[in-house]
Amino acid sequence: MSCRATAARVSLVNLGCRVNRVELDAIATRLESAGHVLCGEADADVVVINTCAVTGEAEAKTRKAIRHAAGRPQGPLVVATGCVASLFADELAALSPNVRVVADKRQVAQFVIDELAARAGDVGESPSCQDASFGTEESRGPASGRAVTPTGRTRPGVQVQDGCDNRCTYCIIWKARGKARSFDPGEIGREVVDAMGRGAHEVVLTGINLGDYRWEGPGETLRLPGLIDKLLSETGVERLRLSSIEPPDVTPELLRVMAESGGRVAPFLHICLQSGSDETLRRMARVYRTGPFRERCELARELVPDVALGTDLIVGFPGETEEQFEESLAFCEEMRFAKMHIFRYSRRPGTPAADFPDQVEPQVMAERSRRAHELASRMRAQEAARLVGHEDLVVVQYPGRAVSGGLFDVKVDPSVPLDTLLPVRFSGVEPDGTLLGESL
Repeated sequence: MSCRATAARVSLVNLGCRVNRVELDAIATRLESAGHVLCGEADADVVVINTCAVTGEAEAKTRKAIRHAAGRPQGPLVVATGCVASLFADELAALSPNVRVVADKRQVAQFVIDELAARAGDVGESPSCQDASFGTEESRGPASGRAVTPTGRTRPGVQVQDGCDNRCTYCIIWKARGKARSFDPGEIGREVVDAMGRGAHEVVLTGINLGDYRWEGPGETLRLPGLIDKLLSETGVERLRLSSIEPPDVTPELLRVMAESGGRVAPFLHICLQSGSDETLRRMARVYRTGPFRERCELARELVPDVALGTDLIVGFPGETEEQFEESLAFCEEMRFAKMHIFRYSRRPGTPAADFPDQVEPQVMAERSRRAHELASRMRAQEAARLVGHEDLVVVQYPGRAVSGGLFDVKVDPSVPLDTLLPVRFSGVEPDGTLLGESL
């Protein structure tokens, strides 16, 4: 039974990282459970925008998205949340009279519910109605900052950690997100089970600094490997996947858990690099250099032979010379990355790097980005080709399309239902690295 006599139409707009997506999904789950309907922005009574401050460009997109939503003919209530909302609440609120800023994402769903109830002349949610829809606040994610995806999404995410204690010179997220903090493993386990109950075969563990997971509770101290072990032993989840992780956190303990999981931890590690030049890494204030990074990759391939490696790469960081860029590309090629996210450096006001000398010209960044993408495409096809003849479990996400344990795209029989965890043998590979999967 709905908590409201009349459902409102709510549009959810996500900007930024996967963690933002997971957090927005928690808001979606709460609003749907309260009887409201998710829809496109053009038809919405309320538009919730989860903002991103990772670059100056991302912040500009945030402001544009808010102005665009606020200017819709129906005059929706626009609720801005997330990193830009945490950093620049007053500026966002001033963009339009129908904009409200709720920086704490844990409060967004209740704010929307209460606002809609007030506008409709309702008395709001009753405690009994809330309990029936969500369980107690202690046992559900949104109340404590936890997040899961709503029904119908494949490979849902569960957030296990938030915040970051690193101080990279290009990054402002540590200011927006605050200090690193980890979530209760019991709550995480319940959310994994909830995701499974909605048909998920694979669950992605996410965090702003995932490898920094540290939980100390009564009689229990866990780091990320221990959390994974606990989830594998205490839930029936078929496969866990890790989102991006920092190089120092690719430990022998983590790799052993992956290797001994019997395929229940996806053989993929997205290890953040940012640059393959030690001098550039120093200017970025990253907490590692290429030598230790190489050692972690070599250890990963030794202990998890089928592992595929992904990374992030920034091109055009202030002071990056052509020689350093070439060094960075050569290191990436040596690492044989199967997947690369490539970013042109974006000057972010409020960060040390924004004031560094020797800012790289946009046209130079564009050319370096092009060359990095060419390398990434070539390596992806090469790494996919190594898998031909191998068997794997793939998750069907779209008709005829699936994703492998190593996060490769796979063509499968279009008649296989969505969300199926399908055993396949890779029979071939297309030029773009898409694998051809034959059902077993």
